[in-house]
Amino acid sequence: MPPTRDPFPYPRYENDVTFSGEAPCLQRAPYSKPTHLSQDEDPWSRLNATATLSSARREVYYFDPEAPNDNLDFNLKGLYNHQTDLLKNKNEVIFQKETFHKDHGRILKNRVKEIPPSSEHRKYMVREWMSPRKENIHCIEGAIESHHTATTNRGYSRKDDGGFYSI
Repeated sequence: MPPTRDPFPYPRYENDVTFSGEAPCLQRAPYSKPTHLSQDEDPWSRLNATATLSSARREVYYFDPEAPNDNLDFNLKGLYNHQTDLLKNKNEVIFQKETFHKDHGRILKNRVKEIPPSSEHRKYMVREWMSPRKENIHCIEGAIESHHTATTNRGYSRKDDGGFYSI
């Protein structure tokens, strides 16, 4: 075969590189700083230096004095009270305080606890209005207008003699 012959069919197929007509430049310009210097700047240094709760618990020097050491400790720290909770199921015996109570004093997740507004502040935010007179529930005056109202029938109406009106 001569070297000038194109082995592919005439209407050349396009791919991601040649679809626009020009092949894009696939080489990137080199970074302005070496990797070991750019990793000392934000955000990389901040992300690397800040440990999550999960990664902090996997460290060698991590110690949690409240964590159970073995199965016996786990069962003893459960909420089960033999005097009041006699003959509970096995899974109910090992329920832990962190599961059901909010005042256990341990941080379990990386979440900021939202402090609800005080009751005085909340009292002024919500207003309740009571009508001075009892309205008829079948009255549509002042209601939100829609084609679905309580006054429309379900397609048929009864005649006085018991028959149906058609729509």
